[in-house]
Amino acid sequence: MAGLKYMSGFGNEFASEDSRCPGSLPEGQNNPQVCPYGLYAEQLSGSAFTCPRSTNKRSWLYRILPSVRHKPFSPMSCGDLTESWNEVEPDPNQLRWKPFNIPKSSEKKVDFILGLHTVCGAGDSKSRNGIAIHMYTCNTSMIDKCFQNADGDLLIVPQQGEILITTEFGKMMVEPNEICVIQQGMRFSVDVFRETRGYILEVFGAHFELPDLGPIGANGLANPRDFQTPVAWYEDHTVAIGYTIVNKYQGKLFSCQQDFSPFNVVAWHGNYTPYKYNLENFMVINCVAFDHADPSIFTVLTAKSTRPGVAIADFVIFPPRWGVANHTFRPPYYHSKSVLIHTSTMQQKCYFIHKVQLGNSHESYRC
Repeated sequence: MAGLKYMSGFGNEFASEDSRCPGSLPEGQNNPQVCPYGLYAEQLSGSAFTCPRSTNKRSWLYRILPSVRHKPFSPMSCGDLTESWNEVEPDPNQLRWKPFNIPKSSEKKVDFILGLHTVCGAGDSKSRNGIAIHMYTCNTSMIDKCFQNADGDLLIVPQQGEILITTEFGKMMVEPNEICVIQQGMRFSVDVFRETRGYILEVFGAHFELPDLGPIGANGLANPRDFQTPVAWYEDHTVAIGYTIVNKYQGKLFSCQQDFSPFNVVAWHGNYTPYKYNLENFMVINCVAFDHADPSIFTVLTAKSTRPGVAIADFVIFPPRWGVANHTFRPPYYHSKSVLIHTSTMQQKCYFIHKVQLGNSHESYRC
């Protein structure tokens, strides 16, 4: 979408205010007795107050009306969303699924929330440990409705059709070959422009981080400067018939009504934000001598567990790259492991699209 602006960086201390209200961001303190323009100050925490400074996540939001000014939540149908993994018997076989059909808009209007389908997962949101993998298929925008996930972070991967995501922090346009992360507790709405489909990786109890680089050094893989955070944008919008907030809490859906848009944040600052990333910016590390490096070198984001070196989930891509190796079988090796939680279902497939003959025993491939 032309005109959308972003701030660069991963986990930075950002500050932004809508240009229509200059000076709306308080200076020198977070919660003045009277905020500029009569705004209400709220803090959104992504960690415990007492977390170490390096992992402490929070943002201050300055809004036209308080976010708690809504009617009580009531249960609603969960549709195809679930985290009841015991509903089906375990199956040790290799499995795959066909692409989910996208409903025709001429037959049925389906927005982002109605089009959520759970594919698989492990753990649960109540114990704050585990993952869920969902698909979304939709053909219409969310009108006077937003979604809030109290269970964990959502990593959204559009596969077909771009999506315009409006958040309390601003707007993001996310296209195929881009990803975005909406962190726990953030309200957002999704606009679509055609029949649309994509993946969602949900993690419970952890936030996504950049992987440690180790011997790679200071640069490589997904560089922090390539992540983009939206700038402040607000709407002072009254909805007489009721604005619907859908909240996912402990694996169930609840809804409530209020008479104004929740996207009324005029200014904000902090390090707990939504963000997006273009996968074309990923700096690939690869083997240039023999054998294949482990797929962990293609990790974009990781959600760490409490066990050092073990992730709850890794988001891994296999982007186009030159694969140059001597005396090595071209396709990657078969890999069997006993880790219970692994998000290989989120990995992009790798296709050999170009080959250059460099000699009898040395070939170069671009995958």
